[in-house]
Amino acid sequence: MSLKVKEHIIYFLGIGGIGMSALARYFIAKGYQVHGYDRTCTPLTESLEQEGMHIHYTEDISLIPAETGLVIYTPAIPRSNTEFEYLVKSGVRMMKRAEVLGMLSSEYKTIACAGTHGKTTTSTLVAYLLQQSQLGCQAFLGGISRNFETNLLISDTSPFLVAEADEYDRSFLHLHPYIAIITSIDSDHLDIYHTHAEIREAFSSFTCNIVTGGYLILKKGIELPAQLPVDCTVYSYAVNDVADFSVTNLRLENGLYQFEFTYPSGKIDNLTLGIPGLYNVENAVAALAAAIIAGATPEELSKALGSFKGVKRRFDIRLNTGDLVYIDDYAHHPEELNACIRSARAMFPGRKITGIFQPHLYSRTRDFAVEFAMSLSALDEVLLLPVYPARELPMPGVDSQMLLSLMDHPDKHLLQKEDIPGYFTGNTPEILITMGAGDIDTLVGPIENYFRTKTTEL
Repeated sequence: MSLKVKEHIIYFLGIGGIGMSALARYFIAKGYQVHGYDRTCTPLTESLEQEGMHIHYTEDISLIPAETGLVIYTPAIPRSNTEFEYLVKSGVRMMKRAEVLGMLSSEYKTIACAGTHGKTTTSTLVAYLLQQSQLGCQAFLGGISRNFETNLLISDTSPFLVAEADEYDRSFLHLHPYIAIITSIDSDHLDIYHTHAEIREAFSSFTCNIVTGGYLILKKGIELPAQLPVDCTVYSYAVNDVADFSVTNLRLENGLYQFEFTYPSGKIDNLTLGIPGLYNVENAVAALAAAIIAGATPEELSKALGSFKGVKRRFDIRLNTGDLVYIDDYAHHPEELNACIRSARAMFPGRKITGIFQPHLYSRTRDFAVEFAMSLSALDEVLLLPVYPARELPMPGVDSQMLLSLMDHPDKHLLQKEDIPGYFTGNTPEILITMGAGDIDTLVGPIENYFRTKTTEL
């Protein structure tokens, strides 16, 4: 199937999603007119509008261009959406985001990073390492790179394409990677998969899509239930274990990790990872492995790793005055909360950690209620916001009060978003972390500005 669009207008349903916005940026860079709908105006959609895209925020079929040649939609769009229903009946060509990405990537040596956690930072680091080498790459990223301030990279010469391989709705099965990375296979998206066994089967199917002569970089300890393709080379990676790709002499200095990186044919000494967090060392090992396999040199990797600035909303240190540290993180699964809180403890031992958490999806809150309560209990102070519904309708008995009641914690509070600034009047936290995948990101700027102003006044 060709992606050529006779009419030069492409319409995006759910254009504000991180994966959708990368595709939108790709098509406008290729000379197409891009129009789209999203439910919420965000800093990202405002950026897209500044780049020349036409976006509206109410369901209104009169705003869909009559000359639209292709509609790209996210599976998160409800089938009851007025525009979706209209477009289905109109007969216009419609494709899921994952289908389009799969077709674009088929022309390249694709490096696809999958995993229920860690894939965004790992894929962004792979792209950065390749861009800093002689190899280069194109990239469709699941977050905004702090080095590039975008989620899209385009190259006219590189044979490599880096993509975040999203397991939601089995989207990653549209990819056929030359190098596949799997960082984790924990239970998640149980509204789609129902059981952990189904998730494992989906990841196994993903590995079966690796092209002949390709590579799988697999976190040590992950077991898949099916055979891999013939002529696929499998490598393991680990931080605190023996593996094909691993680290030695790991130490924390001035908030950043330093280590030696070992790989099957050599070793790179005295590496510094430019972003904090022990779990990011693990992500870095996977990314370095992919870059080595692709052909980057040790000298290129050594230079690039220390200048990596990370991804927005991934252990994103927004403010550090000494007395106050404010971190923003996308964590929305219990294991992600654990990793974020543990990293903060390691970086700032002995200091009080206050966490603001917005649960994402009623189904996820229901499925992992006990685990969420345990993860959040590791904080010194817990501020819970209402559940962000995203694509779901409310479920009886499933809400943030339910989570609060499961927590045996002396300092827990249920607040509305609008209560947050006032909560800190006369109460400056030591370490503050905002966590969640909903619209909690709209609080980040106001919180940062509030404490910057407060610090200046003091």
